[in-house]
Amino acid sequence: MFSHVMVGVSDLDASRKFYDALLGTLGIGPGVANKARYFYRSPTGTFGITIPINGEPATHANGGTIGFTMSSPEQAEAFHAAGVAHGGTTCEDPPGWREASVGRLYLAYLRDPDGNKLCALYRPAQ
Repeated sequence: MFSHVMVGVSDLDASRKFYDALLGTLGIGPGVANKARYFYRSPTGTFGITIPINGEPATHANGGTIGFTMSSPEQAEAFHAAGVAHGGTTCEDPPGWREASVGRLYLAYLRDPDGNKLCALYRPAQ
């Protein structure tokens, strides 16, 4: 359904370091520069960070969350830990299992340096 997700950032270098570490836990290589942007590509889509092209300050979406698929709870833990170690902050409940209407999920939430809310989600085979 989606081709890419792009978020605005206020400090491109700090955000590049954050996302290089965070997405590296998923086996995704460092961001590729393109003007005032960095792109991270996987076989299933593209994630990008950018200084807003309209010159206005970067802001995060209130109520918005960007979810990343994990291959295991351990990968979700590594994703969360890398984010916190590189300027992110934990939010929501601590990483762990949740019972949801769609079944059992392992979730780990954090915010990037600009406040964008991210989720590491592992869904076991049902």
